[in-house]
Amino acid sequence: MGILIKNCSFVLTQDRDRRILKDCDVFVEEDRISEIGKNLKITSEFVIDGKGKLLMPGLINCHTHSAMTLFRGLADDLPLMDWLENQIWPMEKNLTPESVYYGSLLGCLEMIRTGTTCFADMYFYEKETAKAVQESGIRGILCSVILDNLPVELTGLKTGIKSVEYLKDLNSERIIPSFGPHSIYGCSEQMLREVRRVASEENVKIQIHLVEAKSELAYSSKNYNKTPVEYLDSIGFLKEDVVTDHCVYVNVKDIEILKKANVKIAHCPVSNMKLASGIAPIPEMVESNLTIGLGTDGAASNNSLDMFDEMKFASLLHKINVNDPTVVPAQKVLDFATIDGAKVFGLEDEIGSIEKGKKADIILLNIKKPFFTPIFSDHSIVSHLVYSGKDIDTVIVSGRVLMKDKNILTMNEEDVMKKFQKVADELRERSSKSL
Repeated sequence: MGILIKNCSFVLTQDRDRRILKDCDVFVEEDRISEIGKNLKITSEFVIDGKGKLLMPGLINCHTHSAMTLFRGLADDLPLMDWLENQIWPMEKNLTPESVYYGSLLGCLEMIRTGTTCFADMYFYEKETAKAVQESGIRGILCSVILDNLPVELTGLKTGIKSVEYLKDLNSERIIPSFGPHSIYGCSEQMLREVRRVASEENVKIQIHLVEAKSELAYSSKNYNKTPVEYLDSIGFLKEDVVTDHCVYVNVKDIEILKKANVKIAHCPVSNMKLASGIAPIPEMVESNLTIGLGTDGAASNNSLDMFDEMKFASLLHKINVNDPTVVPAQKVLDFATIDGAKVFGLEDEIGSIEKGKKADIILLNIKKPFFTPIFSDHSIVSHLVYSGKDIDTVIVSGRVLMKDKNILTMNEEDVMKKFQKVADELRERSSKSL
């Protein structure tokens, strides 16, 4: 059964020409966009009224730790390494598969409500995150975090390999496996070389935190006499299948190395600001034609998984940083959150834009709102989306309606929040006893 979305006031395609269509229909057949046009002569049992709405591709969150909703608001206003080593890691030692499942499920719920249809995740017990992805209906690029200094049954390379095998065996087009070595300070050179080898053999992407804070620069200089980017390049780690999260402290030479290797960037401005980690040189990366997507990071260091907020902050941060209101304009950050985010994970032929034949990952927004008024031109539509606000009405992933008229259809929202609160309370109690 197809889905006919009739009379959309606007369809923001994010195609090659960045067309915005007016008074348009979109027909979804099975999991793909089948037709786009005015007054489509198609009969469907499932019709969505698009009048007063804007249809656009769902947003792509290129870096998060969805289950860290469990730590939202518990360790605010601290520097990165203090936050990580003295607050988050001690609590993470008390995680259970159940807590990760409900943390991930709540994260999926939040992302659906805020217009995200695909997210990249790195965490523990990733089977539980996969379960949450399956049940919620969202799309996920998942990996188990790989670290040298935690139990191997939780974070070792074999666990990472088993996770990839498990995710592949699910045979779900909405779940994409990847490898997740945490960082150069969390993984030995031998570990990073092994991850690189196995990722190439398995033909899967690698997600890794890179140069998120100044302390990582000092660590790399002391241990390798190189910048973190130079170090990873020297061991043959950097290739086009690598997605580097943050890249705050990279210099001109580092950017050249990243570009030569066709490495992708997941920019997380809100988390970087909240932890006072620094400001990634995104304008310089844009100038070098690096592929850049946006990520929220986890709810422990951002508090929100809202990609619309991330777009606004991304644009404003770089304008004030270089005292130039023209840098990182609205259209560019919208690209980061849609088609460029898809390119980060090699999915641009499947998602990231509204085009015939692509997966039906679609969101509809109510635009008959004060904050979306007036509309003078295509430019004002993009500007309002990035700077003014949003009112998400409907979310569709792979042709399945996950939310309609603001009602979540794939799970009981109240029940999820109630059970999540229970496991979060239990996790906090266990952690307080172990400190």
